[in-house]
Amino acid sequence: MGAQSAGPLVVGVDSSTQSTKALVVDAATGAVVARGQAPHTVSGGDGKESDPAQWWRALGEALARCGDAARQVSAVSVGGQQHGLVTLDAAGAPVRPALLWNDVRPAPQSERLIAELGGARAWAERVGSVPGPAFTVAKWAWLREHEPAAAAATAAVRLPHDYLTQRLTGESVTDRGDASGTGWWASSTGTYDREILEHVGLSPEALPRVALPGEAAGTVHAGDLPLPHGALVAAGTGDNMAAALGLGLRPGQPVLSLGTSGTVYAVSTRRPADPTGTVAGFADARGDWLPLACTLNCTLAVDRVAALMGRDREAVEAGGEVVMLPYLDGERTPNLPGASGLVHGLRHHTTGGQLLQAAYDGAVFTLLQALDRVLDADAAPDAPLLLIGGGAKGGAWRETVRRLSGRPVVVPDAQELVAFGAAAQAAGLLLEEDPAAVARRWGTARGAEYEALPRDGAAWDRLAATLADGAALLRR
Repeated sequence: MGAQSAGPLVVGVDSSTQSTKALVVDAATGAVVARGQAPHTVSGGDGKESDPAQWWRALGEALARCGDAARQVSAVSVGGQQHGLVTLDAAGAPVRPALLWNDVRPAPQSERLIAELGGARAWAERVGSVPGPAFTVAKWAWLREHEPAAAAATAAVRLPHDYLTQRLTGESVTDRGDASGTGWWASSTGTYDREILEHVGLSPEALPRVALPGEAAGTVHAGDLPLPHGALVAAGTGDNMAAALGLGLRPGQPVLSLGTSGTVYAVSTRRPADPTGTVAGFADARGDWLPLACTLNCTLAVDRVAALMGRDREAVEAGGEVVMLPYLDGERTPNLPGASGLVHGLRHHTTGGQLLQAAYDGAVFTLLQALDRVLDADAAPDAPLLLIGGGAKGGAWRETVRRLSGRPVVVPDAQELVAFGAAAQAAGLLLEEDPAAVARRWGTARGAEYEALPRDGAAWDRLAATLADGAALLRR
């Protein structure tokens, strides 16, 4: 395997909501030498929970499927789903299943915390974000209220990627990117906020050390994985920060990610603080910022609409004036955790294909509405949108984005961008380079280019009016 490689090998891991992916990458060229994947399960019903132990098993399975290449790597990094609440007992075992980012049960706790500590503007200025139901601080408050015995048994709190990094290294380490999605790490100071922690009854000693950008978390000490003992382990980061690294983003380049959730983000050199709560003012995995807006309802919601009508997901039709807001799981952007899907403008002549197109329009509209808040005021209004995630492969998604944004679109050839970003972080650590520069050398953002289309202002206006007029129904 080494003879086929120009440089040392690194492994990047993407521990997402539904699976773990591992890429073994040549650190010099970015060539993928081996890849492996293993699934996770998420609980059904109101809660969205997963047993952290299955993430560890899936990591082992994904690495095993990489074959001998995994045993030759020099550095490792884990990118993981953000916000999840992992509670560990004194022995380091999970107290209960992790509460995942898309569990909206903590909505009441989120609202109460915002009110109790000065309101939305104060949170945005202090923490960088207004802590919605996804944020770890709201999940911890929910756990204390609904499962006090579990909260009392908790000796350590981790994010999903921290949990895996700790099992790899034996060290309690996180990074500023993922920490910035907790609600108790303050972007204004770059430290944990002791007043917030005291307010929610959590000791700072229960939290991991926040590594500096470029700092190692430790070395591989776990003996039950097919990795070399002593290989360097980077601090890892959240999945969105890892994807930004994987694209080698420069400030002002907008990204629209179409996955289970939809996200829009861009790197910024200015610390964000949006008092409306639309934009989460995350830190990135380097030394800059990653303002980001996230929607709960993206590819899964549109696929569900297609399945309800018995149509292929690409079987859309133009025309008509039907509007759909596909908020099948509540919604985060706009903050409507109790919302359900809303259809307006149905007529006898409405076709199934037009209704499916309306679902695409509703999902893309929600993301593009947030894009103006994500980008700095001096960002180029005609900069190409980098379209990533599973939905980026779909023609209906791509054409909807082009029609509603009026921007050119680039669909990068590289697929597993979270794993690529983690690999770039590992390579940057190993080679003592900027990981975003490593990714740019690898050419991960190159791909098919599509020219801008005239923006469909009529469809946009119908969506905006339906969202405004349906407010009472959506908040019920």
